[in-house]
Amino acid sequence: MVGRYEYELGKAADILVRELFKLKPDETFIITADTESDPRVVDATARAAFSAGAKPMVIWLASPLGVGKAADPMLPIKPLTAALKEADAWVEFNNQWLLYSTPWDIAMEENKKLRYLCLVGMDADMMIRCIGRVDFPTLKEFQTKVVELTRKAKKMRITTPAGTDVSFENDPSRPILLEVGYADTPGAHFMSGQIGWSPIFETINGVIVFDGSLSPPIGLLKEPVKLHVKESKIVKIEGGKEAVEFEAWLNSFNDPNMFYMAHVCYGFHPNAKLTGAILEDERVWGCTEWGIGNVGPMLAPPKGRPAKSHTDGICLNSSVWLDNVQLLDKGKVVHPELIELAKKLGKA
Repeated sequence: MVGRYEYELGKAADILVRELFKLKPDETFIITADTESDPRVVDATARAAFSAGAKPMVIWLASPLGVGKAADPMLPIKPLTAALKEADAWVEFNNQWLLYSTPWDIAMEENKKLRYLCLVGMDADMMIRCIGRVDFPTLKEFQTKVVELTRKAKKMRITTPAGTDVSFENDPSRPILLEVGYADTPGAHFMSGQIGWSPIFETINGVIVFDGSLSPPIGLLKEPVKLHVKESKIVKIEGGKEAVEFEAWLNSFNDPNMFYMAHVCYGFHPNAKLTGAILEDERVWGCTEWGIGNVGPMLAPPKGRPAKSHTDGICLNSSVWLDNVQLLDKGKVVHPELIELAKKLGKA
């Protein structure tokens, strides 16, 4: 009996290992997962890696009760770190993610050859839509153009129908992460359809309203969570029950840095849906996403800004201005240099 999407999942796994990772024969390929991960995705990826001549090593972990460094007390830190330090490539499928954990930090710092791809929370349906059915060349061309336009902007403003109205300034020396899905060079990589950077922190001012998802600790939101932000710091949180839960979660770390904005991102994946899985949610076409808490050196060199954990919130249907030029209008691309590429991606 053939399982649901069995053939399509196999194709997506082949694209992952052969096109995106460009795995070579005899390379050590580590796949990490936890007890909340989709085993079909793990097994399909391991089969594809073995078929490509690589040496897959699957590491299953008990699911921690937190993400990032909040997961540290529940991780086998030394053996996990030792394995990652020797790997050629690593795909992370953990639902309670290792990104920004101590093993991740050490592996990325000390293993200079490591190619890491963050696919946290990936399930079979998402893998087929967001990896197996993507026009990667056109999406890369579109995203590259967005980065070029954003890099030139000194001041930005973002609004949403839900009430977001936030402005900030960019530091031209800081990197803009262009995530087109490829993990064929050393370093940290993420699923296609996202562009992220850290603005000049002290210039982030205004109101940010999450109306898509907020993970951790909530997932899909039933009601908006409204943040008042002054010079990057969250000074007030408004909303209903979920806003109270979120504020309590931030306070639980007893870490002032958990109240600071870490980065902003565009969502530009043509097949992404709002599902509650943050990996996909933050790529919903026309959204903007804000990270809070820990920020790594890849976004804010040279050392980033440490915090005990990290969370991401989604602002749907964003309007974005680059200086005085509008890029998005309620989630729709309106910049003249991008409209035709958006049409090719089915997002006219």
